[in-house]
Amino acid sequence: MSSEFSRNLRFLCAEATSIAQVCREIGLNRQQFNRYLSGAGLPSAHNLRRIARHFDLSEADLLGDHASLCAHRSRASETRLPAPLLHLGQGFAGQARHMRRFLGSYHSYYRTPTWPGQVLRALVRLKEADGYVMSHTFERASARDGSIRQRSAYQGLASLRGERICLCERPRNATSAISETILMPAHPHQISYLQGLTLGVSAGASRRPFSARTVWVRLEEKVTAREAVAATGALPQDSPRLDPKVRRLLGEDTPLCLAVETFPPR
Repeated sequence: MSSEFSRNLRFLCAEATSIAQVCREIGLNRQQFNRYLSGAGLPSAHNLRRIARHFDLSEADLLGDHASLCAHRSRASETRLPAPLLHLGQGFAGQARHMRRFLGSYHSYYRTPTWPGQVLRALVRLKEADGYVMSHTFERASARDGSIRQRSAYQGLASLRGERICLCERPRNATSAISETILMPAHPHQISYLQGLTLGVSAGASRRPFSARTVWVRLEEKVTAREAVAATGALPQDSPRLDPKVRRLLGEDTPLCLAVETFPPR
């Protein structure tokens, strides 16, 4: 049993970024974990449950026949995504076990050509679905004079690559462009603030491609969905509602935009 367990564990860890990362995510000592990998010992019932939960398996799967485990993982990797996201599936399978510590709700902040001089605050939720990490993003904003009204919803997939979160999203309106975001923790060993870059298309009539800094702030569990949605919108850069740390991480850079030329009809 010990040899099958260690073989199964080595197989599962081969899919991870590093053994050290697996230990951090499970909360086990590296030296202790190495004993499991080498077959020098079996984990306690408590630790076995923690390891199984991390890899989305049962304790019986971990202790069972290696060929059966491989077949189980192969079937899991073939799970089909919801229809709107089939085209994004490659490279995102099995990411839930790597990104479990990032799951939850966030407020995202970025500047966009649609709202010059302001910061757009949106609501993002990362959740697990059949081993994938799916994103659900909601944006809304209105100008005081009613000239611009923005209400957008996106769905996407996330993948952790070299301690960088790679996110690809598609608006529910299939005619709009796909956006991409790459994030990393603002400081090592904490995930309350994530910072990175986002690439998308502005919501204005010009549909200008742009790139901008973005900051995500993790929401506490006590924040209700209603409260999180109510806080979304376009905020003036000097608004007291804007977290000073978010303002600092965003910096003073304006979005980098690609000029869009218009041509008269032939």
